[in-house]
Amino acid sequence: MKYNITIVRWLFLALFLFLIVSGKVVLWLGLFGASLLVALFFGRVYCGYACPMNTLMIPAEGLSKKLNMERKKAPQFLQSGKVAWVALAASILAMLIFKKAWQINLPILPLWLVVSLFFTFQYGPATFHNLICPFGVLQRLFGKYARFSHMVNGEDCSGCKRCEKICPTEAIEVNEENKKASIDPALCFQCGSCRQVCREEMISYSRT
Repeated sequence: MKYNITIVRWLFLALFLFLIVSGKVVLWLGLFGASLLVALFFGRVYCGYACPMNTLMIPAEGLSKKLNMERKKAPQFLQSGKVAWVALAASILAMLIFKKAWQINLPILPLWLVVSLFFTFQYGPATFHNLICPFGVLQRLFGKYARFSHMVNGEDCSGCKRCEKICPTEAIEVNEENKKASIDPALCFQCGSCRQVCREEMISYSRT
């Protein structure tokens, strides 16, 4: 399953690069728009499987760990969550200005891809995913109301925190009092990494 997911991600990355080179980035933006509707039913599958930034951030994170790069704590000003909305507004405004003033299609998606890699090396993937990404903030808004999502089932969760540690978006939290894990659908990428490491097999993709 893990390898199948990886193949899907790289196929979407290849499609993204093809559309960028072909000057048809509007088609990718259309795909993103459609994914917001999908998120209402099936969660943030775009982020987990199609997003080119996430696809490249995964090996970037692995490289940073191999190089023993010390991760910094995310700056305090990012914690409010407003930066992602500002980034979204600024991105839209910049594209409109460049198009109207100079007839230039600003390559906003490749630019954000570079930014995502920088923050992955500096702070880890969760900082960019949850606090900065202008596309993720919309996915988070729609994913919050997903009809289906990965969930922790039953009372047999041991609270081992294996799922919490592997989650790229810090969507999983183990309650310190009852030692049970819970998953926030607004943050969950539906990647299934948590399910693969759960020894008790308490995590499944099901109706919320």
